[in-house]
Amino acid sequence: MQLQLISFVLIILHCMDYTGGQQHSSSRHRQHKQISGVSSGCQQGGCLTCSDYNGCLSCKPRFFMHLERNGMKQNGVCMTSCPLGFYGMRSHERNTCTKCRLECDSCFDKNFCTRCRPGFYLHLGKCQENCPDGLVRSDAQRECVQRCPAECELCVNSETCTQCRPGLYHLSGRCHHVCPEDYEPNDKLMECTPQVHCEVGEWSEWSPCFWAGRTCGFKHGQETRTRQVLQYPSPFGNPCPEISEIKECQVKRKKCPGRRKNDRKDRRNRNNRKDKENQEARRERKRERERERERHPGDREDSDFSNKTEHRRRRGHDTEPVSTDDDLVQ
Repeated sequence: MQLQLISFVLIILHCMDYTGGQQHSSSRHRQHKQISGVSSGCQQGGCLTCSDYNGCLSCKPRFFMHLERNGMKQNGVCMTSCPLGFYGMRSHERNTCTKCRLECDSCFDKNFCTRCRPGFYLHLGKCQENCPDGLVRSDAQRECVQRCPAECELCVNSETCTQCRPGLYHLSGRCHHVCPEDYEPNDKLMECTPQVHCEVGEWSEWSPCFWAGRTCGFKHGQETRTRQVLQYPSPFGNPCPEISEIKECQVKRKKCPGRRKNDRKDRRNRNNRKDKENQEARRERKRERERERERHPGDREDSDFSNKTEHRRRRGHDTEPVSTDDDLVQ
């Protein structure tokens, strides 16, 4: 019984020592992480572990580790794809971005370039200073290409042009001075584009006979019909034909409802306007005579006599000749 108690006490003491050792080791581990600045809660999305001084230390799966130089220091960055001038290498331990060859501007791997630096020309995945026989250097593409025809600026091979020289039009890999039949030149794109001809629809029915916007009050009028344009032509395409037609028509004259009443009203308004104009003209003549009298006071009696005579003549009352002073003396 005593032996069992002693063994039980020893077991309890051993467990207490083990727990204390675990706590001491975990605290030492936390202190070590705080001192080195290593953290698993990185702000960058692709980082698995990171450091305040060196950036990412390890990346999540399918991310590439890329080292960016900042002076004498290098910072780790996790990317989904490597930047220009680097290619990605995958391994069981980690994925890294490796720099391309010196003459490569971009590459697929260390032995296959996809674009060369200035001064080098790409041929079969290699960047070379000189092209093989039968090929020429293309500074625009930085590639070794086949010699283009004389009318081509750029070409895929000796028979297919991709860009023509100035003044020529491109069509189906060839350059033309004049576009073929059924094609027209496009000076903006410098290409031969298909001609588009005008297309129109069917004629509509003839409209009712009308004249001056009315369908009554006349005997001879007009009828019209139209059709719509379905496709407008290109600059060199066939123009559109007539889309409207007019023909004369004859109908039995019929009176417009309410037309006579409106005519009477219009006639009355015209007469009223004429009367007002005549009255205004008479007033103006009277004012003119008054101004003449003021300018020549001595001629007032003669003017009054002549005005009366003129007035009587207009009214038809001047039936006897007017006697003068000489007749009275005789």
